[in-house]
Amino acid sequence: MIFLAGAVPAAIIWAVILSSYEKRAVEVRTAEIQNQCTILCNQLSNSVDVDGIITETVSTELVQLSNIYDGRVLVIDKDFRINEDTYDMDVGRTIVSADVIQCFEGKGTSNYDAKNQFIEVTSPIMDLTGKKVVGVMLVSVSTDSIQTDLGVLGGKAAVTFVTMLLILLALAVLAGFCMVRPFQRITSSIAAITDGYEDQYLNETAYTETRQLSEAFNKMLGRMKVLDESRNEFVSNVSHELKTPLTSMKVLADSLLSQEEVPAELYKEFMGDLSEEIERENKIINDLLSLVKMDKTADTMNISVENINVLVERILKRLRPIAATRNIEVVFESFRPVSAEVDEVKLSLAISNLVENAIKYNKDDGWIHVSLNADHKYFYLEVADSGIGIPEDSVEHIFERFYRVDKSHSREIGGTGLGLAIARSAVVMHRGAIKAYSQLGEGTTFTVRIPLIYVK
Repeated sequence: MIFLAGAVPAAIIWAVILSSYEKRAVEVRTAEIQNQCTILCNQLSNSVDVDGIITETVSTELVQLSNIYDGRVLVIDKDFRINEDTYDMDVGRTIVSADVIQCFEGKGTSNYDAKNQFIEVTSPIMDLTGKKVVGVMLVSVSTDSIQTDLGVLGGKAAVTFVTMLLILLALAVLAGFCMVRPFQRITSSIAAITDGYEDQYLNETAYTETRQLSEAFNKMLGRMKVLDESRNEFVSNVSHELKTPLTSMKVLADSLLSQEEVPAELYKEFMGDLSEEIERENKIINDLLSLVKMDKTADTMNISVENINVLVERILKRLRPIAATRNIEVVFESFRPVSAEVDEVKLSLAISNLVENAIKYNKDDGWIHVSLNADHKYFYLEVADSGIGIPEDSVEHIFERFYRVDKSHSREIGGTGLGLAIARSAVVMHRGAIKAYSQLGEGTTFTVRIPLIYVK
């Protein structure tokens, strides 16, 4: 790019210089000839005798002019006959041309024929009164000398141009090497990330582009570290959550095996505890499978137009018996009929988890209020309860996988720490948003906003 940026202007300058030199040289040569013609025409006006014969002195000067400029001089009378020809070829012949006719009207002319390389000048010869044109002097001069000088100048310009190109090429190579070095360092850092070295932060500020690349790279690296930490934490949590029921089952089984003639009542009690732990393990695995399935099918939403009022009613009908065991009242308030483009399975999973959480973490004899509303663009679902609430510093973490506000209490009531993560994933896949508002001891409210028309 640098090479072209220098080479193109240099080529243009070269052409302009040569063209300007030729134009200027022709103008100077034409002006010189016109001056000489003016002087000789004045002499002719005073030196031609009564018979129209040019004196020997003036004739000599005409020949001298022809020799100096390597040209030909013609003197033409008012009848368009050639009276004098420095080449002695056309004396007595008639010549009629546009330039000669124009010159007889009192206007001298000058023309440059670049193709045939000559300059032609006409100058009027006036009578003694200076008012009437009595003849014309026509001078044709070769421009071979100008073309020769132009060739010499072109050769020197070519040498200069080639020298400039070589210098520009060297500068372009040097500049290219310097410009590429920051990008090479960026490439090396990316390669280091590929090889597993994740601490290679970039600080390339040589250019605006490298600074922007460095900032984007560092941001990406930071997100990768966060994701890696989140993955490690997730794996650790999964291992812990799956191990806990297994540990309990092993303790129960070992207790039974270590005793001889176990009473039927104790055996039955231990088997009941084992069944509960197996159910707990099964629930954790099912929730994990639900999360994995959502991650894998994020781009394969089964969208259809659903009646959201009917969908919510169906979910609440299934969950009301569970709430009734603790005398929790479940109320559904619908402000208007709502139809939307949703994935019925995923949205049902989200709503079910929100209502189930409201039941699990509620107080006995409490209440759950579910409301549905919509505008021209979104529908809004709200699930409020009279439960135990969430501490203010924990609200922003409740959608994280395996996060629990009170781990011992959550395990006591059967929570896996995945329900809200599943709900959030389902809502986000619908291009929606979910938020939580809570006060400790006074209950929690979850609000969900989802577009009526699904946008990919």
